[in-house]
Amino acid sequence: MSESDVEHVRQHIKVYVTVFVALAVLTVVTVGISYLHLPTGFAITLAMVVATVKAGLVAGYFMHLISEEKVILWVLLLCAAFLFVLFILPLGTQIGNGPLWPL
Repeated sequence: MSESDVEHVRQHIKVYVTVFVALAVLTVVTVGISYLHLPTGFAITLAMVVATVKAGLVAGYFMHLISEEKVILWVLLLCAAFLFVLFILPLGTQIGNGPLWPL
């Protein structure tokens, strides 16, 4: 292995350790949120924001999506949008006396 390869590996290890530390800190933040006496809706929203940031770190660095082609990222965003729609659609039948929108 050449000297530049060793430095390249060290750089990657530093990034992975930094992301791991960030994930550990965000996990502690999530647990800390659960001990605060916040309104339930706000606490869940705050915990979901932290979980979304953690998922972004995992997907970006450990799944190597940060260096992928733009097409793959657009397909990923399209899948996430469809997933969001599929999660939201059933709420229309659960809130109030009927669907929020006619289907």
